[in-house]
Amino acid sequence: MHIGIAGNIGCGKTTLTRKLAEHYGWTPKYEAVTYNPYLEDYYKDIPRWSYNLETYFLAQRFKDVLDISKSDEVIVQDRTLLEGVHIFVANNLEQGNLSRRDYDTYMQLFNLMMTMVGPPDLLIYLRSSVPHLVSQIQKRGRGYEQGIKLDYLQGLNRHYEEWIASYEGNLLVIEADDLDFENRPEDFALITDKIDAQMFGLFK
Repeated sequence: MHIGIAGNIGCGKTTLTRKLAEHYGWTPKYEAVTYNPYLEDYYKDIPRWSYNLETYFLAQRFKDVLDISKSDEVIVQDRTLLEGVHIFVANNLEQGNLSRRDYDTYMQLFNLMMTMVGPPDLLIYLRSSVPHLVSQIQKRGRGYEQGIKLDYLQGLNRHYEEWIASYEGNLLVIEADDLDFENRPEDFALITDKIDAQMFGLFK
């Protein structure tokens, strides 16, 4: 079974992935942010490096989903293949950071990949406001993230909301702004209670 954790930059995906893996005994699959060779260049010059960064992420996420599809374990994934397309690539196209030619080439690759894999069995969306995201980004202190512009985060949030509103798979939305599931056990329990209720339905 494949559980996907979705949400904007700084919403807590990695933390929730880790805690759910520990709680349920699931296998975590983390996004390889640290090892993306384009990431620092991207935040310095987004238009120049958008296609390179997103194509690298696409290849890595596709490999992850292929591995997940072959596994008998329950795997919880930090960010999904679908988000790269419906959120980040769409946002960069809209903001003029990605050319139509590069977008069309990217979409050819994505559509080919989707003939071989499917969506997560359950998608958990961490909904966060932009002020909350900014606070979390500043708190974790990754140097290359500190220059992210507000309009970029706002654009991502809008695309997330549009995507979630039309998402047709199994979906659980968590309002994350007022939760501290890292440090408050009661907040984490609120999430696991919702997951338990949703998972019971999936197993019927």
